[in-house]
Amino acid sequence: MADNENVKTGLDYVKRDPNEVKWRDRKHHLWFPFSFTIYEVRNERLYVQRGLFSTSFDETLLYRVTDLRLTRTLGQKIFGTGTISVYTKVDTAREIRLENIKHSKEVKAYLSELIETIRDQKNVVGKEFYGAGMMDGHIMHDMDGDGVDDCLQGGPPPFN
Repeated sequence: MADNENVKTGLDYVKRDPNEVKWRDRKHHLWFPFSFTIYEVRNERLYVQRGLFSTSFDETLLYRVTDLRLTRTLGQKIFGTGTISVYTKVDTAREIRLENIKHSKEVKAYLSELIETIRDQKNVVGKEFYGAGMMDGHIMHDMDGDGVDDCLQGGPPPFN
């Protein structure tokens, strides 16, 4: 067996290929996956490829995802698809729409679990997303690491 092959034991892999595709789908029209929009999760990133003649490739780190939302219209329910809105803490695309995805409930649950796993592995906590360090335009000075602004509590002044 080659060194780069994955050895399956149930759902776990003994060896992991960093380029292993965790999930992949296309945007569906009715129930047909005939489109030039491809969604893919690999390397702890979400990739979106759109277009035939002019193609765009978007990439988002999964640990930067702040929220997921699933919407299903009546037509999507009939054809077994749904749209997952992925909200991120990035400067470019704050909302990424994965449109007309098959098994959308299961995919949303899988993405949610994968995002939490990656955050745990990287020790990413909520304050890294929600603008910690800023409070009403005031830069927070937490000298003793207790999460409280020492300047507002009568603590030592900032060094700057």
